Parts: sequence; structure tokens; C-alpha cells
Amino acid sequence: MYPEELIAPMRAELSLVGFEEFRTAEQVAAHLGPDHKGTTLLVVNSVCGCAAGAARPGIRMALEQAGKKPTSLATVFAGNDRDAVAKVRELVLPYPPSSPAMALFKDGELVHFIERHHIEGRNAKMIGEHLVEVFELFCE
Repeated sequence: MYPEELIAPMRAELSLVGFEEFRTAEQVAAHLGPDHKGTTLLVVNSVCGCAAGAARPGIRMALEQAGKKPTSLATVFAGNDRDAVAKVRELVLPYPPSSPAMALFKDGELVHFIERHHIEGRNAKMIGEHLVEVFELFCE
């Protein structure tokens, strides 16, 4: 596990724009359970460079620019929120474990998944533009 003081600023980049932090598997399951309505963007946050340079800035950009947006924003942190991350990874099967990653759920079903290899080598603008398109397609 990473020291909390090390990752606190990385957590804050998302929580300050409205992301709810899930730290347990129970929190993830309760939110995305069978009664889930609407859309949730769930981000598997990470300490890696592509999370810092592309994923988090791209997410923030998308939320600023999108006309349609998810009804809920949630995040788990790879390497720290182990049980929560494991539950997310269970919910996004058959995709392999990936961090950072972004999953869009609609009415409890996974409708779009962005793996690390879709983030690496892309800049924040590209990530943001892609998310805006995804939000337009799936969000109300």
C-alpha cells in the first residue's frame, strides 16, 4: 500500500470535482447493486504517470465540457483500496485488471470500459474528448 499522505493529492484531483471515494467492496456493491439507476463513471485511480498526465486531467476536462454527464461519479484507488478495487474488477469482467481505468455503468450494467492501454500514449485532451463522446452516447 502507498502511504496515504503520498496519494492524498491524487485522490483530491477527483474528489474535488465531485467523485465519491469508495474504499470498501461493500460501498462499491451497494452503489452498483441491482437497484442502481442512472449512469456512474467509476475511475480506478493510480499513482502512475498516465493517470497523472492524461487520465485525471482528461476526466476533469470532460466533466467541464460535456453537455450530458454521468449522474454519479465514483473512484477507487489501486494499491490502497484493495477490496474496493477487487470488487470493481469483478464487475468489469471479462476485462483484465487495469489501472488506471474508467468504467461507465448504466442502470447497473457496464456499458463502456477504458483500459490502461487506451490511456497510455494519449494526452488529456484526447481522453477528455473520448469521454465527452461516451457521455453523449450513454448519459441522459
